[in-house]
Amino acid sequence: MVPDAEFTSYYGRPVIKEPVWRTPDVPAYLFLGGLAGASSVLGAGAQLSGYRELAKVAKVGALGAISLSAVALVHDLGRPGRFVNMLRVFKPSSPMSVGSWLLAAYGPVAGAAAVCQLTGLLPKAGLAATLGAGLLGPGIATYTAALICDTAVPGWHEGYREMPYVFAGSAASAAGGLGLLAVRPRDAHPARDLAVLGASVELIAKRQLIKRLAGSDGHPVAEPYETGAPGAILRVAEFLTAGALAGAVLGGRSRVVSAVSGASLLAASAMTRFGIFEAGMASARDPRYTIVPQRRRRGQ
Repeated sequence: MVPDAEFTSYYGRPVIKEPVWRTPDVPAYLFLGGLAGASSVLGAGAQLSGYRELAKVAKVGALGAISLSAVALVHDLGRPGRFVNMLRVFKPSSPMSVGSWLLAAYGPVAGAAAVCQLTGLLPKAGLAATLGAGLLGPGIATYTAALICDTAVPGWHEGYREMPYVFAGSAASAAGGLGLLAVRPRDAHPARDLAVLGASVELIAKRQLIKRLAGSDGHPVAEPYETGAPGAILRVAEFLTAGALAGAVLGGRSRVVSAVSGASLLAASAMTRFGIFEAGMASARDPRYTIVPQRRRRGQ
């Protein structure tokens, strides 16, 4: 006869501290790092399969993206010395430590691959750098998923199973989109294949993420991904991804359709990272997303 009491915290205060990461620095860092890593994989594959124009675009794109990603990271940290300090130790159990060393190793080889491609100098060294960047690329594209899921932020931590797949698919679709945007359709077959694969993985993994968070009883942690500004951003990103996926598959040899699809995939990937970031921040502000899941787990 007594209705269930609604959850409240002391004075409505959050239970955990909201991360001090800033917008747009950190969302841009997440997006650009993913674009860089996946572009290096695409560049290595394109060079080995004889798509020279696509390889050039992918390598230059990877260098530009990782450079801007580093700028965004350092700007958020406040000064470059803080990034250097993270290289004083190597801690395999820390995504931040592993990611710092990945960035330190990846940046030089991605730069060497792009410079050798543009200048035509030292082709053997350029090939070695291209392969090195291609091997490190998947780690660069996905370690940020482990980084945010290793926090106490409910919206990120609860999604640790699907988040790496979302990030991997988003990164692949962005790299493929860059190739579709910058290269003629007849020279962009690997980029189209990567875009289709990445967009499909991203859409499926994102739906699985929200479905599992919601559960059968309306788990509250799914709400930030479906409501408010984060929900709107993620819905637009899904619409753009689905439309670009159709365009990439059906566009065929049309230069205009290919370019529009590529630009849509890049925009959708960026919006996905921004939406996930804002959803996590929203879940940290509301104490309900922290306490209610804990009580449910205790009850189970």
